[in-house]
Amino acid sequence: MPTRKEILMVVKEWVEKAEDDYRAAVHLLSMADGPIPYSIVCFHAQQCVEKYLKAILVDHSLHVPKTHDIEEIIRLLPASLSFNPTAAQMRYLTSFAVDFRYPGGDVTGKVDAEEIMAITGALRASARATFPAEVIGEQKVDVSTEGSDTTMAG
Repeated sequence: MPTRKEILMVVKEWVEKAEDDYRAAVHLLSMADGPIPYSIVCFHAQQCVEKYLKAILVDHSLHVPKTHDIEEIIRLLPASLSFNPTAAQMRYLTSFAVDFRYPGGDVTGKVDAEEIMAITGALRASARATFPAEVIGEQKVDVSTEGSDTTMAG
């Protein structure tokens, strides 16, 4: 059985990967030159949420399923945690995991990207609040999808 320190090391890896996706989504959404790849913004936002939820599962020594289904992952979380996305929000997030990236997938635009970033921001904040300081450290990204104010520390 892994020690708490070993578990936290894995949790931190999940958090770092989630933050990479978050930073990618933020960066792409704020591009000043060329068309913004909104579908890729949505993909990275979905991946951020998925990885944070999986980090929580690891933190609680629970099985991490190989799925992109946000609703399925949330059902596995401890009941003591308060994640309150609606079923529609979970389906919406999940829809950006795979199918849309291929020909014939739904086209996404600015409204989708801004909406998914708002959902992602709220779920990201809730997830980060569950981890001890040594997992999240000073890593911080604050983003307003309506402005271009981005702060990064750490």
